[in-house]
Amino acid sequence: MPYLIASDYPNETAGARFRALVERGGILRLPGAHNGMAALQARAAGFEALYLSGAAMTASMGLPDLGIITVDEVAGFVRQIARASALPVLVDGDTGYGEALNVMHMVRTFEDAGAGAVHIEDQILPKKCGHLNGKKLADARDMAAKVAAAAKARRQLYLIARTDAAATEGLDGAVARAKLYVEAGADAIFPEALGDAETFRAFAARLPGVPLLANMTEFGRTPTFTAAEFEAMGYRMVIWPVSSLRVAAKAQEKLYATLARNGSTKAMLGEMQTRAELYDLIGLAAFEALDASIVSTVLPGAAAAE
Repeated sequence: MPYLIASDYPNETAGARFRALVERGGILRLPGAHNGMAALQARAAGFEALYLSGAAMTASMGLPDLGIITVDEVAGFVRQIARASALPVLVDGDTGYGEALNVMHMVRTFEDAGAGAVHIEDQILPKKCGHLNGKKLADARDMAAKVAAAAKARRQLYLIARTDAAATEGLDGAVARAKLYVEAGADAIFPEALGDAETFRAFAARLPGVPLLANMTEFGRTPTFTAAEFEAMGYRMVIWPVSSLRVAAKAQEKLYATLARNGSTKAMLGEMQTRAELYDLIGLAAFEALDASIVSTVLPGAAAAE
């Protein structure tokens, strides 16, 4: 129960724990978790850190990923996931919700909410998913100024700069931007929407020593690679940003269609998490035992009668 019992919660900050995971070697696997339940399930599967996707957040709210939601709305998701799992979370910070001061406010807000890392991107609003067309890029120096502002604001938050330049400025443009962002204070670089293994390897070769993050989103521009394959290409982190939401949404779609057709959920029982499985995952018995161990009824006048 990491949320309520101090001794069950890590002493180190989420930022320090995230950095240690990146720096220990190998590749850090970051599955997307779009709510606290998904975070618990990912932790139970053995993952050590999580990713909170802007696309997954907005879709779970019934909105497109166009930079509509606010920093405080995202912080609510961060708190939920960090509270449920106690794992360090990499948060999608979109474009930083404004300019330099807004970026600094975002960093402070996310870090206070329990985030371990954040990435910001070099698009301008209205921003788009990195795997779609029609993206508009910010001036590289303006983006570098945002990175510098974020670095100045963070205490231990791990800072990743994302560049969407490969699609419009080619590999040379993306590499040049990445180097500028590292100089400005980024801990790592996230080259978005690379289209093949050769490009992934070429990008890594031109940024020796810089931790790199790969995006393994489904139905996008990037072919399907495993975590081990990304590691062999020179990458230190990989995210699966919307996978949990896609699976959950497809299951819900089937549920509602079945209920509308049959007037009953009986045909879906075999595909449901049982009550016992739910209570075990969320730790209901442990919470009840904690409550019973602390709170006991004392009758009025009982102490005086003794």
